[in-house]
Amino acid sequence: MMGIRQEQEKLFSYQVNLDKRVRSEHPLRRIRQEIDFGFVREAVKGCYGCNGNESVDPAVIMKMLFLLFYDNVASERELMKIIPERLDYMWFLGYGLDDEIPDHSVLSKARARWGQEVFRKLFVRIVGQCVRVGLVEGKKIHVDSSLIDANASKDSVFKGKPEFIEALKRAYRKSLGTHL
Repeated sequence: MMGIRQEQEKLFSYQVNLDKRVRSEHPLRRIRQEIDFGFVREAVKGCYGCNGNESVDPAVIMKMLFLLFYDNVASERELMKIIPERLDYMWFLGYGLDDEIPDHSVLSKARARWGQEVFRKLFVRIVGQCVRVGLVEGKKIHVDSSLIDANASKDSVFKGKPEFIEALKRAYRKSLGTHL
């Protein structure tokens, strides 16, 4: 059964208001204001039954995965360790100080349940929203030039589907104002 996170004020909050703890110019404020993650619920509702345990809200799962890429966190396990330590993350996700953070397996189970193609479409839509509202400018390039001995065969290289690559290229071109 698909869950939907309902944010509620705690009866005893010990005077800690996360909204006041996250600075006004924090980048996650603009992302939370401008980007709609709610569409994820509708996109994946067919993946959930009507009975059983209630899941973590799919919009929150997508926000967690967004944070993974946004801050270049090394792994899902690491992200789930970081979330309770970061007030900005907890605020962005809609969690309170006393809320239990889900286990890392929630993320991999959700991706498996939704399927690779659905996840890819969700991610492309979120990136598209970021481009449309000016959160992605394409003016900086970050490169990791670490020298690491590879333990992979050249036959194991995986390329994205052409339509996914083309959608990203279109979004990037649109952000630059070109139609090449």
